[in-house]
Amino acid sequence: MSDVTAVNNLVEKHESLKKEIAKIIVGQNDVVNQILLSVYSGGHSLLIGVPGLAKTLMVHTIAKALGLDFKRIQFTPDLMPSDILGSEILDQSRNFKFIKGPIFSNIVLADEINRTPPKTQAALLEAMQERTVTIAGENYKLPAPYFVLATQNPIEQEGTYPLPEAQLDRFMFAIELKYPSISEEVAIVKATTSDVKPQINALFNAEEIVAVQQLIRRVPVPDNVVNYAVKLVNSTRPNLQTASDYVKQYLDWGAGPRASQNLILGAKAHAVIKGKFSPDIEDVQAVAVGILRHRIIKNYKADAEGISADDIIRQLL
Repeated sequence: MSDVTAVNNLVEKHESLKKEIAKIIVGQNDVVNQILLSVYSGGHSLLIGVPGLAKTLMVHTIAKALGLDFKRIQFTPDLMPSDILGSEILDQSRNFKFIKGPIFSNIVLADEINRTPPKTQAALLEAMQERTVTIAGENYKLPAPYFVLATQNPIEQEGTYPLPEAQLDRFMFAIELKYPSISEEVAIVKATTSDVKPQINALFNAEEIVAVQQLIRRVPVPDNVVNYAVKLVNSTRPNLQTASDYVKQYLDWGAGPRASQNLILGAKAHAVIKGKFSPDIEDVQAVAVGILRHRIIKNYKADAEGISADDIIRQLL
């Protein structure tokens, strides 16, 4: 199949996929779109929102519609790394045998990831970056495709541990969930308090998702778009001589090179689902907020003046 045909097929399947997900998930179009962009690009997503906004249900529904293997890990203060990765046990013939943990799945839902201490959060780092797990010196490959979709309650809540910067940087998107509108909430209440259970059909399988990821990688990008993405990320760094007064005033740290890579991958995926064969600057701008918001660190002045990371990114755009 030619790449042109593959792009046209993906545009159709993407629309069908959104309709399938909408059988269960009311509204939240931007959120669903960004999760799907990260899936097509091979990235991980962090969903941030207060309890009760159907974050877990959304991930479960998307996994079903994508036809992928799905495991959920509930992160709690007493969760140990071996509860995620798996552990070695002595079998009957007194040999060590590795029992795989729930991380060995296509989609891993790390539910309330900031409820567990940093030692356990760090168990995900190698898996997210290298797509492998090392136990007792042995290396185990994770299945392809592989995604971590994590949910997080806002940091200010009781009993939460802020995610380390190294962990945050491994998420392609940080996606904020807002409260539904009144009409959406009415639809949610009607749907969830009746005995009708919509069936979700799988529109993809693992091989097709891997093929989509390879297609996204092959999409050509003009030099001016790459330069724009790199300059945008560069403009978030307050310690550079070229930094604007605005950035020096409100930011302690800017985004690293992984942000530039993700901006280009995200722009490619955004262009393809719109039926374009190459991204332009508008595609970079369309994904910029979700890709940069968790990679810039505000200072106390920004907090004091009520300026959010999103405000700063929009100002830079």
